Amino acid sequence: MQKCWTAQASNGLRVASRATRSGNTVIQRRGLKQDVTITRTGKPVIRIQGGRASLGGFTATVFGATGFLGRYICNRLARQGCTVVVPFREEMAKRHLKLMGDLGRVTFLEYDLRNTASLEESVRHSDIVYNLVGRDYPTKNFTLEDVHVEGTERIAEAVAKYDIDRFIHVSSYNADSKSPSEFFRTKGRSEEVARSIFPETTIVRPAPVFGFEDRLLHRLAGVTNLFTSNHMQERYWPVHAIDVGTALEAMMQDDSTASQTYELYGPKNYSTAEIAELVDREIIKRRRHINVPKRILKPIANVLNKAIWWHTMSPEEIDREFLDQVIDPRAKTFKDLGIEPAELSSLTFHYLQGYRSSAFYDLPAATEREKREEKKYLHVLDDQ
Repeated sequence: MQKCWTAQASNGLRVASRATRSGNTVIQRRGLKQDVTITRTGKPVIRIQGGRASLGGFTATVFGATGFLGRYICNRLARQGCTVVVPFREEMAKRHLKLMGDLGRVTFLEYDLRNTASLEESVRHSDIVYNLVGRDYPTKNFTLEDVHVEGTERIAEAVAKYDIDRFIHVSSYNADSKSPSEFFRTKGRSEEVARSIFPETTIVRPAPVFGFEDRLLHRLAGVTNLFTSNHMQERYWPVHAIDVGTALEAMMQDDSTASQTYELYGPKNYSTAEIAELVDREIIKRRRHINVPKRILKPIANVLNKAIWWHTMSPEEIDREFLDQVIDPRAKTFKDLGIEPAELSSLTFHYLQGYRSSAFYDLPAATEREKREEKKYLHVLDDQ
C-alpha cells in the first residue's frame, strides 16, 4: 500500500491518495483551516479559524482594553488566535485580560496617553488598532478634551506614522461637534480628528451598552442612584456588550468596513424610566428616584465630583439626561455586518439576579413568573 500527499492551493485542502491492493485509489481530504490574506499595505496575514491555541492571525492593539467594552473585544480576538497588545496604565486593572488568550497571546505594555513614544511602541507591530479610550466625566488629571480629542489625535498620528492597515475608533451615540453636551461634543471632534489624520478610520457609535460591568442596569439597580433631573425621560436603544464586541471583531475580518461609520444600537427604544421599571421587577425591589431641578443638581454634582475621589455624579452626566439618542440615517448598522442584536428585556435576569434578596434569589426570571401567572388564569378560563 502506498500513500502520497499533494497540496491543492486553489481550495486550501490537503489531499491524501492511498492505493489499495485491489488497485483502487481512495482520496482523503483534510481541510486546513487557514487562509493567507494580503492586507491593504501588502502584508500577508494568516487568517485562522481555529481556537485560542492557533498560530498566526492578526496582531491587534486595543487601547482602553481595561475598560468595560475592552474586555469583550479582547476576548473575541484572543480566543481565535490573534496576538493582542494591551496598553495599560494601572497594573491591577489589566490582570483579568491575561486569561483571554493562550500563553504569550496577550501582551501588555505600559503607556501614557500624553507620551507619544509609548503610543508608537504600542502600535508599531500591529495590523489593526482599536481605540476604546474614553471618559464619562472629567477628572483632576484629564479633561474630556484631553482624553477624547488630544488622545485620539496622538493615537491616530502613531497609526498613520507606521501605516497600520486598519484603525477602528469607538466613539459614542449622538457624537456631534456642535452638541450642547461637552461629552458628545468632544466625541464628535475626535471623529473629525481621526478622519483628518487617517482617512480610512472606521468610526463606531455604540448606544448605551449593558452587560455584567455596565453603568446602566447596575446603576439603576443600586441604592446610590437616588437623584435624577429629567424624570428619567431620556430615550435610547440600549445595546448588548457582546453584540458590540462581535461587531468590532467582524470589522477586523472585513476590509470593506474601512472608512465607514457604524451606529450600533439595540432593537427596541426605551426611556430610562422604563428600564428602571424592568430592573425593579427583576430584582423584586422598589428603588426610589427623586427628581431635582437641573439648576440645583448641577452645582451639587460639580462639588461632589471634585470633593470626593470616587465617582458619584457629574454635571456632564446631568446634561446628557436631557438629550435623546439620534441615529444617523447615513450610517451603517448591525444589519450590514450580519448581526442580530439582543433585546434588553430578555437578559435582565442574567445580569441582575445578584441584586435580589436571599428570599427571592432562586425565583425564575420576571418574564417566566409572568407567564406562569398568566397560565393560571388561562387554565381557569379553559375549564369553563
